[in-house]
Amino acid sequence: MEIFRKAAIVRLRSHNDKYLSADEDQESVHQDRRGTTKNTRWTVEIVPGSNVIRLQSCYGKYLTATNIHFLLGATGEKVLQTLPGKLDSSAEWEPISDDGIHVRFKSRYGQYLRANKGVPPWRNSITHDIPSRTVTQDWIMWSVDVLQIRVTKDDAESTHSSSTFSRIESDYSFTVSLPLKSEGRLIYYEIGDDCGNINKERGEKSLIFHGSELIELKKRLEEETEMEEVMICCRNPLNEKLCPLQLHLPPNNATMHIIVFPSSFGTKLTSFKILLAIIYD
Repeated sequence: MEIFRKAAIVRLRSHNDKYLSADEDQESVHQDRRGTTKNTRWTVEIVPGSNVIRLQSCYGKYLTATNIHFLLGATGEKVLQTLPGKLDSSAEWEPISDDGIHVRFKSRYGQYLRANKGVPPWRNSITHDIPSRTVTQDWIMWSVDVLQIRVTKDDAESTHSSSTFSRIESDYSFTVSLPLKSEGRLIYYEIGDDCGNINKERGEKSLIFHGSELIELKKRLEEETEMEEVMICCRNPLNEKLCPLQLHLPPNNATMHIIVFPSSFGTKLTSFKILLAIIYD
């Protein structure tokens, strides 16, 4: 609970390495690998005199545990974004941590915020439930990234004068913006076809990659793009020609801009099986 007393905005990462995200319909929630979008930012509200919190989405609505079954005949109830006329305990969550690293969020029904996986409609869905099998125990565990902290007035006065603060509603507290937690590598990517053309209509997507090996990145991109096999190379900054990326990713988790092609493009370019066009920031 202590981390939430100091946090103004957080991002929650599930066991699937995906983030709790508010749907654009302003009602549903899901898991998303893109942790850099505004939809994965949740404002923390402390309920006075208690050990529970509320989480407010970028749309100003609260993460709410309902008593609506996610699927008839199955355990697990829906979790939605709502804005009730009067806030009640359905929008309150009790953070519980046994190891100081992972957090469970307990609803008023005694169930836990759960990140599901599997085939649709379970894939990327969010429910609140009590795990009944050992294999699903980790599904209610979340990692918390603090994106913005809340400090008291006394703390603010002791902060270095160069820090930039923005006043919030209370006269007795401030918020200080921090950079995103240094965790993982930010990758921007576009999709190309087997003729080497780039799909501009889809635009540039982004993801946060927590691995360090080329084979891990390959598998991640295959999942993101739904291609059976992708091809990887780097773009020569001098002549813009594509050259295979064979051994290592850039050091220090450097941001990457990439273009992902299907493996069939490789027969027209090289005999390598992986292709990415990489441009460093």
